[in-house]
Amino acid sequence: MKHILTFLFFGLLLTRFSVSAQTIKNDFAGISFKYDEAKGISHEKGCTRRDPSDVIKVGDTHYVYYTKIYGRSPGYWGTLWYATSKDEGYTWKERGEILGLGKEGKFDSQATFTPNILYAEGKYWLYYTGVKPTPGNENGEFENNSTTDITALGLAVSDAPDGPFVRVSEEPILKVSPEPEKFDSYRVDDASLLYRNGLYWLYYKGRSRSHGPGGPAHTRMGVAFSNSPAGPFTKLDRPILAGSHEVMIWPHGTGVAAMASISGTFEYAADGVDFTSDKLAAKAEKRPHAPGAYRPDLTNPVVVGEGLKWGIGMVHNGPEAYLIRYELIK
Repeated sequence: MKHILTFLFFGLLLTRFSVSAQTIKNDFAGISFKYDEAKGISHEKGCTRRDPSDVIKVGDTHYVYYTKIYGRSPGYWGTLWYATSKDEGYTWKERGEILGLGKEGKFDSQATFTPNILYAEGKYWLYYTGVKPTPGNENGEFENNSTTDITALGLAVSDAPDGPFVRVSEEPILKVSPEPEKFDSYRVDDASLLYRNGLYWLYYKGRSRSHGPGGPAHTRMGVAFSNSPAGPFTKLDRPILAGSHEVMIWPHGTGVAAMASISGTFEYAADGVDFTSDKLAAKAEKRPHAPGAYRPDLTNPVVVGEGLKWGIGMVHNGPEAYLIRYELIK
């Protein structure tokens, strides 16, 4: 682990002052969002599609992964599905379920949800959140309001973006912290990946047991690192961005940008970690909800990122939530 942290430290120093704060602020000044129907994964009676992954392109085809449920709204009863597009995300063909429930008693035996994707080392890595039924629940379900509820991050792998995806383990790759005072002692969720400075960075959201079911406002973003997309991942062990219930990051210039959901702002960290110090706080007016971004770097890592162009977001609509295409305009 020592060599990981040493390499990371020097990587941070090299990138910390590569782009001026004013340049980054100019990048996000005057940004607005244009929305279009994502045909094929849009509104469907009795069906929820939610929490889309970042979008990747393989050959001439774009891929998006998401949570799908019938008759319910929260993702805690869903499984992972995927769709493909040949026209830059305007029209999609739903291909089917890509990862179902884990074995009985395992961390993901109740639901698999909030997926994300990465291509590395010749394989496709599907990161996701899992939950199992709350002990003592009379219906054998996850309650989503108990101080005993926990989530964990799992991982499946495939040789192709269409699968089949196989779990790398029946155990999580990232768990809640055991110390109740830690920011991620109650929940870990919503992975977003980045390859940077020779390491795999796994950004995620966490909530503290001290807040328990206190709601999304208490969610903060964290990050963990590994030499391999399969882990093991070592947490930075402190939050790096508050008000970030929906984790969305992307390479921007030589740093990392994020869209903070609670504050509705674009944020930036030249070193990929220190969002607080840079204090971009550029308003993201009428931002997409639970968005994924089109991320070419997820299949072909870059040193300098082109920034955010378009992606897939979610429209809250009770038990009939659906996905929508967004695009940045200036």
